[in-house]
Amino acid sequence: MRDPELPMSWASSEGTPSPLGVTWVEEEHAYNFALYSKHAWRVSLLLYAEDDAVTPLFQYDLNHLRNKSGPVWHCRVRKDRVEAARYYAYRVSGPSPAAATEWHWFDFDKILLDPYAASVFFPESFERGAAAQPGSTAGKAPLGHLSACESRFDWANDRRPIHESDTVIYELHVRTFTMNPNSGVSEERRGTYRGIIEKIPYLKDLGITVVELMPVLQNDPQEGSHWGYMPLNFFAPHQRYAGSGPLCGQHDEFKEMVHALHQADIEVVTDVVYNHTAEGDAVGPVHSFRGIDNSNVMSRAEPGRYENFSGTGNTLNCANRAVRRLVLDSLRHWAHDMRVDGFRFDLASIFVRNSDGSINFDDPMLTADVMSDPGLEHLRLIAEPWDAAGLNQLGRSFPAHTWFQWNGRFRDDIRRFVRGEPGFVGALMSRLYGSADLFPDDREHAYHPYQSVNYVTSHDGFTLYDLVAYDKKRNWVNGHQNADGPSDDYSWNCGWEGDQNVPPEVVTLRKRQVKTFCTLLFLSNGTPMFRAGDEFLQTQHGNSNPYNQDNETTWLDWSRMTQYPDVHRFFKLAIAFRKAHPSLGRSRFWRDDVHWHGVGASTDLSYQSHSLAFHLRGRSQGDRDMYVMINSYWESLTFAVQAIPRGTWARVIDTAAESPNDFLSPGEEAVVTSTAYTVGPRSIVVLLEI
Repeated sequence: MRDPELPMSWASSEGTPSPLGVTWVEEEHAYNFALYSKHAWRVSLLLYAEDDAVTPLFQYDLNHLRNKSGPVWHCRVRKDRVEAARYYAYRVSGPSPAAATEWHWFDFDKILLDPYAASVFFPESFERGAAAQPGSTAGKAPLGHLSACESRFDWANDRRPIHESDTVIYELHVRTFTMNPNSGVSEERRGTYRGIIEKIPYLKDLGITVVELMPVLQNDPQEGSHWGYMPLNFFAPHQRYAGSGPLCGQHDEFKEMVHALHQADIEVVTDVVYNHTAEGDAVGPVHSFRGIDNSNVMSRAEPGRYENFSGTGNTLNCANRAVRRLVLDSLRHWAHDMRVDGFRFDLASIFVRNSDGSINFDDPMLTADVMSDPGLEHLRLIAEPWDAAGLNQLGRSFPAHTWFQWNGRFRDDIRRFVRGEPGFVGALMSRLYGSADLFPDDREHAYHPYQSVNYVTSHDGFTLYDLVAYDKKRNWVNGHQNADGPSDDYSWNCGWEGDQNVPPEVVTLRKRQVKTFCTLLFLSNGTPMFRAGDEFLQTQHGNSNPYNQDNETTWLDWSRMTQYPDVHRFFKLAIAFRKAHPSLGRSRFWRDDVHWHGVGASTDLSYQSHSLAFHLRGRSQGDRDMYVMINSYWESLTFAVQAIPRGTWARVIDTAAESPNDFLSPGEEAVVTSTAYTVGPRSIVVLLEI
């Protein structure tokens, strides 16, 4: 602790403008507070006791001649002055709204959450609506936790896993993954970070190497959404996913989860939402960003109206330097303090928009900032390369050339081919090959096929089972007159809509279609991803957008693993097969190692074609050759196996066969003695060199 006889330093008396947020200064036993607000006229720091979230026990009115450096307001408070303090917030005043570039939203009556708060407290009287109305929000506003900045966690020689050709991404929601009582997770841990720890043996047995968590950023509990895509704060873990109460236990529980997954050799990627906040549109609540520096933080179409490239009412101004710093500081916090291994950036094309909403095609600053940060560049960075206003930059159009990208073209082309649409054989070839049309490896671009995150389903849209069980979405319960969610998921119900009184032959066809999707996903060059529960035919009963359904609609129904053990077995074997054959998922495109065929020697690219075969040589990868025959036609087709003498192939997969013959375990492959092989309707056969 500092010697009280020594003269007080400038930092001790005035505070420092960096780092932003609240920081524990150990040598002084003091808190440093720093808040960015370029246009504020007056800033007051408020500290609250644990038992009173209405009346602050301490107030510090910052003086711009003493407590302001550039656009940052700051001060330092010794802990012995505020021993009883547990929470903090701000009040900020400033000019009234003026032009579009000065559309301020200052209101000194509003209690404002620090955007850098590492943990958020919601008092019992918290009220979202009060922040959208005139008047004080004392006792009704979220507050920051002081003790979060003092948290320490023993990582015990934690090691970050790194996966390459064996990468299998599993998208899951922390709460829905284990919330169902039939999840097998202890009651007190259901729907929490620790619930995932209990499911690690399941993830390992399935073969998962990367979990991609839907957003875990702190949400507004009264906003109404459930998925997590309405963040109130970019530093605090969502406390509802923790079981240890409202203080700061969610930090330790999240870290416990990450540490346990790392111990199991599983990477942790988090879905992050840096394109908007939970404060909504111009009539939404003033919780934090809007009341602190609205004109800098939000993209404005005109006074009184935000740009809405996110589809949620507002858009963060990612071209602003303060917003870019906020995003980078948040990423560093999650990467360094919370030890996550990567990020999936929701609606990442918003990063390339200028302050006026136009598109920066030359050098978008936020993506450049992330790529040039030595503490972030080694992470698994994944873009959703579009926004909600129609901008789609999939492939080389997206400026972060080293990032992975969710490949929406893979999703759509595979769905349309499998449901039997004509004219998609060429597209299927491109997706299997690694989407070189989108990620070219010419001298100028030099992309890798693994940058394509291949998926058939994600949280957006139907589950894999619903994709083969519903032609029409059933989103009425979401409250938008069935107008929300994708208008066409390229689904096909296999001749029977929904789940009521389904004929056995339709159930058989649906399972075959699911196994076909699974096979194509894991045969394709690129990085495979699927959503949690698809491996046992999880259903949302046709709801393609249950963002606000925290109930059995979205909770994984683990009883379906018992109901459909053949599908679960198929997924498990398909993942193991991919890992055992590095010739499938490569750093580079297949090039001369692949030869394309049809039912005969030549590929049939005619509009009415529904068949494709290919011979993939594996010797360059220390692997065996494989021959794949694909038939999306509604009748059987006989393929002539090309190039290899009789007796050198063995069948591994035939999705038309009943389990366990649909996927033969290693050592049980069936030798093929004929060069003619009949592939059943809507099915795939995979042969392996022996």
